[in-house]
This record gives sequence, C-alpha cells and structure tokens, in this order.
Amino acid sequence: MGASANGRVHFVTGYPGFIGKRLVRRLVEDAARDGGRLFLLVQQKNASAAAEDLGALGAEHAEIVEGDVEQMHLGLAGREWKALARDVTDVWHLAGRTGLGATLAELRSVNVEGTRNVVELAAAARSLSRLNHFSTAYVSGDRVGVILEDELAMGQRFHNRYEETKYQAELLVRRAQADLPATIYRPSIVVGDSRTGEIDRFEGPYALAILLVASPLAVPLPLPGDALAPLNVVPVNFVVDAVVSIAANPAGAGRTVHVVDPSPLSARRVYEMIAAHAGKKLPAVSVPARAFQALLQLPLLERLSRVHGPAIEYVNHLAIYNCRNLLELLDGTGIHCPPITSYLDRLIEFVQGTFAKRREAELAQLAGDADDPLDPRPGGA
Repeated sequence: MGASANGRVHFVTGYPGFIGKRLVRRLVEDAARDGGRLFLLVQQKNASAAAEDLGALGAEHAEIVEGDVEQMHLGLAGREWKALARDVTDVWHLAGRTGLGATLAELRSVNVEGTRNVVELAAAARSLSRLNHFSTAYVSGDRVGVILEDELAMGQRFHNRYEETKYQAELLVRRAQADLPATIYRPSIVVGDSRTGEIDRFEGPYALAILLVASPLAVPLPLPGDALAPLNVVPVNFVVDAVVSIAANPAGAGRTVHVVDPSPLSARRVYEMIAAHAGKKLPAVSVPARAFQALLQLPLLERLSRVHGPAIEYVNHLAIYNCRNLLELLDGTGIHCPPITSYLDRLIEFVQGTFAKRREAELAQLAGDADDPLDPRPGGA
C-alpha cells in the first residue's frame, strides 16, 4: 500500500454489488487519468467474481482486499488495517444486506455493525477527505408527505427489518458527522442504466411493474390499490455521477442527500407506460392491496411473486422526498436525473430480452430449475 501520486486512495465496500460495480468502474477511470488508487474490500466467497469483473476493466490502479465488514477491523490483518488507516483518503461504504427474508440478527450484523466498523476505519484514517455512506430513502419508514433530507428520527415505524437496520446505521454515521467529513446518500429505487437499459437485479416496486405487464399471463394483473403515490426511481448511472461529484465537493461534507428523481410520476402512470409499450392495457379498476396479496398466492403466480409482497406497500405509500441538498450540490455540474419517460423504453426492452432468454433456458432444461429473472440477486448495494 502507499499514497497515490495525487494523494487519492479510495477504499470501497459492497463490491461487486449492483451500484458498487458501476461506482468502481467510474473510480477506475478517474484513477487511470489522475493516478489515484483503489482498495476494494471483498468477502472471500465473492473474490473470484470480483477479480473477474476487475480484470475486465484492466484496472492497474485497483486491488482486491479480502475481508468482511461484519468483523472487527473489517476482517483484515493488523498491518493491512493500519496501512489503510495511514493512506486512505476516501471511504465508500456500500456494503449492505437487502434480503427481506434475512433475520434481524443477519441484517444488523451487516447493516449496523458493518457500518460501525467502517466508521471506525474512517475515524482512524489520518488523511480522510470524505466518508461516503450509502443509506436509502426508505429510512423514513411509514412517514407520509414531504420528507426532508435533514430529517431522520421522526417517530416513524418501519415496513421491514431492512429499513429499520439502515435507519440504525444512518444514526451511527450521523453521530460521526460531528467529527468526520461524512456524506450520507439516500437513493430511492435504483434501476438500470438510462443509456443502455442494463439492469442486473429485479426487485422491489420496479419488479412489480415488470410482473404486471411482462408476465406470461394473457391478461395483465390489476394494480394493487390506486397506485397514485409517486414511484421514485433513479437510473444507476445518474446515482454514480451524482455521488462522485458530491464526494469531490467540499460543501457535501456533513450533508445528507436524497438521490432521487425531483419530479417522479405516479406508479399508475409508470405502469400504464410499460403496458402501452407491451401492447397491453391495464384494467381501469384497481384491486385492494390485501386482495392483490391473496391473488399473488395463486399457483400460477406464486413463483413469480416471491419478492413482490413488500413492493405493494411502496406503490401505495405517499412519500415525497425533498431533494434541496441534491439540487444545490449538483447545481452547475450539468448532472441531473433524467425523467423516466426518456429511458423507460430502453429499460423495458432490456428486461424483456433478459426475461425471454431465461424463459428459453427454463424450457430447455425441462426441470424448471433455472433462475427466475424476477428474483433479486444476493449481494450488496
């Protein structure tokens, strides 16, 4: 280890997760140009996949370090941890457990204790420029109405343990902001690349939209509830561009930022657009959320809908994420969230192509044991 030519040494957790892979690609490009260095904390079980992805980038300035955020000193040898504390300038904490089927203990171990261990490293880093912590807009829990970036503990309850543990993790970083230059990012629902449509996870409300209009049924499913609440989605390339810019902006230290679409459409409007693209028409009459939950238990739908129960709560949850800090910090950069109308067709086409390929694989295997394209992939952010 050692300081880079320009003094920028990035330490990243959550690689090779959905956002983590794309963030690292961007940081690798910057390092190749500016002479920075990257150290990527990767669990042993993910080391081969991480090495393959990193090799494809031809990243001479990046190195994989095997460890685990759940362990003391991140599971690193004493000399490795001390070297990081000596040299690291930018900490990017994306590692997190998202599976709603995980136990509270499992979620706490990664999301809360893992964050505590990363904050410990940041506190020991003598040359720290920024601690970048990835939270979620859904730390607001069951709150409705306008939600400000500076608000956190507002007496909310949570839809699930994931929200609760991410809230607890954010509390830790909030306390650390008194002594550390830390920025908290709260993305909404992160979908594919707005330029290519590429997406490699299918979960949450976005997957519910796909289920509604891309399922193998002849008749599309009705909407759960009235679906008039905003469906706030952001393309992953916007998220990466925004956080990299804010991390380099001194004014971003000590701030919490909603990385969201400032002008989201309603869930119903998004679903109507997807249905129109597929040559379908959504039923004008919606179904009460409880009845919809029961509908998803039917044999034909159960396998396709394992992850969609929690999504129904989100599409009917009237939360509006104010993003004053986001707009202020990106002002003059030329970075803005593209409207979903400008890239939805590309997302749909990519998803339909993926769905068709995996469907063919299922039919070819006959046993029906191929991966479901609507299943979320395990891993970090």
